[in-house]
Amino acid sequence: MRTLAARRRHPAAIILLLLVGLLITGGAYAVLAPKPAQASLASADDIAEGTRLFQANCATCHGMQAQGTAAGPSLVGVGAAAVDFQVMTGRMPMAAPGIQVMRNNVQFSQAQSDQMAAYVASLGPGPGKPAAEWLDINAEGVDIARGGNIYRVNCAMCHNFAGSGGALTRGKEAPSLMGVEPIHIYEAMLTGPQSMPVFSDANLSPEGKRDVIAFLKNYEQSNNQGGHNLGNLGPVADGYFLWLLAMPLMVGLAVWLGRKAA
Repeated sequence: MRTLAARRRHPAAIILLLLVGLLITGGAYAVLAPKPAQASLASADDIAEGTRLFQANCATCHGMQAQGTAAGPSLVGVGAAAVDFQVMTGRMPMAAPGIQVMRNNVQFSQAQSDQMAAYVASLGPGPGKPAAEWLDINAEGVDIARGGNIYRVNCAMCHNFAGSGGALTRGKEAPSLMGVEPIHIYEAMLTGPQSMPVFSDANLSPEGKRDVIAFLKNYEQSNNQGGHNLGNLGPVADGYFLWLLAMPLMVGLAVWLGRKAA
C-alpha cells in the first residue's frame, strides 16, 4: 500500500493520468462522433475524368491538387455536396473576382459535375450529396409547420420571412430561395457556402432540412391572397409604394375633386 501511495505522489503520475484521459476521450470521440456524409462510391474512371476536368477548369484558382492558392481556398475535405452546389448553380467556375459569387449559367452537365465531385471527394472525407429520400417533400412524415419554425428561427433574418433574400454587410446579399432546386437548398444548408453558416446533420437532422425545403416549396406555390406581393420585401417596399404611387394619386384626386366642386 505504501508503494502504491508513493507512486501516486510521483510528479509523473499527473502527466500519465492526463495522457490516459486524453487517449480515452479521443478514442471515445472517434467511435461515437457523427461521421460526415460520404459521397457514393465512384469508379476509378469517374475520378480520373473528374481530375482532368478539375485541372482544366478549376486548378488556376484552387491548385493542381486542390490544395488552394491565394486566389481560391483548398477543396480538400469539402465533399461532393459542395462541388455539386457550386457547379450546378453556375457559381463555379467564377466569372470574375468579386465580393460574392453570384448564381450564373451552368457550364457543365450533371455527369461532369458528378465526376469533379468524385475527384474532390477522393481527396478527403466531406459531406456527400443528399439521398433522394431527403429531397422528397411529399413523403410521409414531412412537417411543413415544423419546417417553417426552423426556417424562421435560423434563416429568415438573412433570407427574409418569405425566402425573397436580403442585404447583408459589406456589399453581400442572401439570395432568394424561390425557384431553387431542393437539392441545392439542402446542399447549401449542409455545406454553408460563403457567408452562410453550416447546418450539419449534427445540429439539424436530415428530416429537419427536408421540412425546411417543404416549407419553402409550399410557400412558393401558394397564392398571395392579399394582392400583389411587391416582392415580399416587407414594410419598406409597402411604404415606398404608398409614398411614391398611392399618396400622389390620392392628393391628385383630392385636388381634382376640389377644383371640380369650385
